[in-house]
Amino acid sequence: MQMQHFREQLSSDCSSSQDSLDTLSMDDFWTEVENIKESHRTEPDENLEVKTPDDGDVEIDWLHDAGLSTLIEEGGRNDDEVVLLSTLTRTQSAAVQRRVENYTLSMRIKSKQPIRDVRDIFSVSKISETKDTKCSVIDALQPDRQLEHLLPEDNKGEACPDEHETTSPTQGEVSKTKFISFDISYSEQAAILRNSAQYKKLPKRRNDDGTLPQYRRCMNKLGVTRIGDLSAQDMKKIHTLALIELTALFDVLDLEVKRHKTVKTKAYDNKIFGVPLTHLIENDQKIDPNTKVPLFLKELLSCLEENGLETEGILRISGSVARIKNLQKDLDANFYQKCFVWKNIHQNDLAGLLKMFIRELPYPLLTAEYVTAFATVKDISDQIQMIHALNLLVVILPDAYRATLKLLLEFLRKVIDKEKKNKMNLWNVSTIIAPNLFMHKGIPNKIPDGNEKQQAEKAANVVRMLIHYQDLLWTIPCFLVAQVRKLNENSNKKYDKRLKNLLKKIHTDKHDKQQQQLNKVIKIQAPQLLKDTMEVQLNSEIMVRDLVAQFQTQLNCSNWDATNTEVTQR
Repeated sequence: MQMQHFREQLSSDCSSSQDSLDTLSMDDFWTEVENIKESHRTEPDENLEVKTPDDGDVEIDWLHDAGLSTLIEEGGRNDDEVVLLSTLTRTQSAAVQRRVENYTLSMRIKSKQPIRDVRDIFSVSKISETKDTKCSVIDALQPDRQLEHLLPEDNKGEACPDEHETTSPTQGEVSKTKFISFDISYSEQAAILRNSAQYKKLPKRRNDDGTLPQYRRCMNKLGVTRIGDLSAQDMKKIHTLALIELTALFDVLDLEVKRHKTVKTKAYDNKIFGVPLTHLIENDQKIDPNTKVPLFLKELLSCLEENGLETEGILRISGSVARIKNLQKDLDANFYQKCFVWKNIHQNDLAGLLKMFIRELPYPLLTAEYVTAFATVKDISDQIQMIHALNLLVVILPDAYRATLKLLLEFLRKVIDKEKKNKMNLWNVSTIIAPNLFMHKGIPNKIPDGNEKQQAEKAANVVRMLIHYQDLLWTIPCFLVAQVRKLNENSNKKYDKRLKNLLKKIHTDKHDKQQQQLNKVIKIQAPQLLKDTMEVQLNSEIMVRDLVAQFQTQLNCSNWDATNTEVTQR
């Protein structure tokens, strides 16, 4: 049934996610861009350095983050890597293989002997399986060696009820509900879609009204797993698998993303603006150990929600630049002294503070490593594949950044809920927030020169999808949960064997120790009392009084009158 839904959507959902947005104004976007540029002119240069890794280093960093670094190191694979590789799908395996091959090639170019050959890692059979990715739709989704543990056993083609899922904030931007699959590897779905003759023959339909469909997930026996439902240990495995899956998806879609690495910046002294997000939250946890987002941001958004949601043009209409600068200085000086008063601050100034806080983060809210990947999502033509890519990127984000992004998106959805009062719909909000997320000072070329209007529309569309589909995006795909279960099962088998060996050793050592104790004998010699040496077998239960009793018995057997002896009297 699930396959039927998937094939039906080949015809219904292959329209471009970059459908024409010509009828939607981009004026807010360019106004916001000019405001950002103007604010940057009045600010001192920050000592933020962002590096793009050299050839070879990219693969090293990727393999390290994917938990597969020993594939290119001496000593070969460890047990954990063998278990991880055994759970990968064909497209995931191909992604890993490609990184190892790229590393080997870059080492050869640098005239360095590669440590390991890719053929030592992937057997011929696995390489042939990778080549079979370009197979038919039916063959690709058969429960074979690679996908058997990923496909659900029973599928009901029904929408999965989700009490957290909400309708779109702007009813005018919602079309009929469609189904979306989270059960099968996204990269496998993309490979099937790419190779489908049905998909290749379909023309790209254009949706001139720029509406977003409402998606519901197909019911699955695993249910809905939300971020935060799993243990920290399982989330670490999810992060690893999501990175591999995202890379595999981009490989199938012929998209290449180079992750940036940031260099540590200077220390910060009890400030709010321009402080790394993780540093800010660590300081705030000294005040509130349970907080996962900056306390300043929580209070700011709370104030806006209480008084500013119905303000016409909120986020769009800029506050006073001078007042915002003074508020920034006042917050840096007085917020943690609890001397700052939120009352009577103009709501547009608060909205300006919110956007300034996002822009002033030393590292982008979407992280230096993945902001380029978020931006690349706009180049994906299929809307469902865009959702899949965004879902993986959200899962990969560090906890602090993910939680802060969710808090921001929830607030933006509340703004859109009040559209009739504040005149801010989903598109308006997206065009204003997009430059603040993507135009970061430390990351170049977010909006490439040339064809700026189309690039700007695409960037705003990515933010629009983050807001609109946030309930779907903040869930963990069923196939990743299934892979983690398989990973845990294989790991448990390995550790069960180790545990059995350990218990066997403990039992053997205990038995040997008992035998050694049983072999201990004490010899008592008393020539004046006993004719022969008395031997007593020792064990764990023998007491001194037992020795005395045996000694007395031995005396009686020797017909000595112990009561008349000096030793016995004492």
